[in-house]
Amino acid sequence: QLQLVESGGGLVQPGGSLRLSCAAAGFTFDSYAIGWFRQAPGKEREGVSCLSRSGGSTDYADSVKGRFTISRDNAKNTVYLQMNSLKPEDTAVYYCAAVRTLVRALCSMRSSFYGSWGPGTQVTISS
Repeated sequence: QLQLVESGGGLVQPGGSLRLSCAAAGFTFDSYAIGWFRQAPGKEREGVSCLSRSGGSTDYADSVKGRFTISRDNAKNTVYLQMNSLKPEDTAVYYCAAVRTLVRALCSMRSSFYGSWGPGTQVTISS
């Protein structure tokens, strides 16, 4: 049974940092591309970042470029999202998602690309 669990969310002041983790279990982690998404109240879910199974290809939403960094540790079956210079508009529930890919350098910022999702972790940026 493929499982994803996010952690690391919380309440942070503007300008602060958080590192989200997405722990995976029940599948061959290094065969999967991973995406991070977020959904704020009253808004649609949006892609934040993605990372190919090889770790060599990444993508970021324009709103987080230069502030967020995605990475993976296949030995720990974990993907991280380092978030710096956080803004109130980053407040949302953050989800990680996974999909098995044959192409090593492929990932997507589209939610329809992914088949498995974690339950999400709340990130709140407020003073």
